[in-house]
Amino acid sequence: MKPYILVIGSSNTDMVVKAAHLPVPGETILGGTFLMNAGGKGANQAVAAARLGGEVIFVAKVGDDIFGKQAVEGFKQEGIDTTYILTDLVNPSGVALITVDDHGENCIVVASGANAALMPSDLRKIEQTIKNAGLILMQLEIPIETVEYVTSLAAENGVKVILNPAPACQLPDELLGKIAILTPNETEAEILSGIKITDNESAKKAALLLADKGIETVIITLGANGALVFSNDEYLWVKSPVVTAVDTTAAGDVFNGALATALAEGQTMTEAVAFACSAAALSVTKMGAQASAPFRRQI
Repeated sequence: MKPYILVIGSSNTDMVVKAAHLPVPGETILGGTFLMNAGGKGANQAVAAARLGGEVIFVAKVGDDIFGKQAVEGFKQEGIDTTYILTDLVNPSGVALITVDDHGENCIVVASGANAALMPSDLRKIEQTIKNAGLILMQLEIPIETVEYVTSLAAENGVKVILNPAPACQLPDELLGKIAILTPNETEAEILSGIKITDNESAKKAALLLADKGIETVIITLGANGALVFSNDEYLWVKSPVVTAVDTTAAGDVFNGALATALAEGQTMTEAVAFACSAAALSVTKMGAQASAPFRRQI
């Protein structure tokens, strides 16, 4: 049996409008296609990992509403273990409002709802599940104290944590020093390191600065340009397949889910990042968040 991937994070319902361009403040755009999809960074990464063959346990909190019930049913259909998904009787399920333009670029506003109520106290009853995980994958759409709690417990028990620092914010060095693999995109890497990424050299400087905080491996995702990996004092550039982007909404989430799956299978870091780049490239050729996650046979 493969080691299970424990994904702890957010579950949202995405309400997407596809328009010719992204509106500027005060602008109303007519036309466009409306889609309602399952989303949330944690949920997207859990689905991506499951579709690619990972054994996934997903921990999240949803509202006692139709959005939450539909989300949990969808996870079950993907083969995800939903035993530890909690129902919040006070807060609604998370919702994201997304606009996507003709070039596949997007802007997103999230109402966190129940995601913001997933606290360390909710996770103390599953400490053994955390300690026994093959890998733990988290993001920042849940409270930072929950991320810190899980990371500390994992570090004490030799379990590697992959942290996708999105949405971007400043993180304490004490937390970063316990992270095995950090996977920021260019914007997130700039916020965390203070170094504006404009070319290969600036990306290398940002990766080195972050690694100096005690992180084993830093992977900066660069969209169509692939990814930069810094590990064991060595840099590695991994190219991404060339595709025509339709919607980039969950590309980073698919990358992280694929990375976790490959590493849990025992692939090398180089193989895992190449696998993740391929999965992410496939995802941007489709609309939607979880709907765009590819299956293993497509890789």
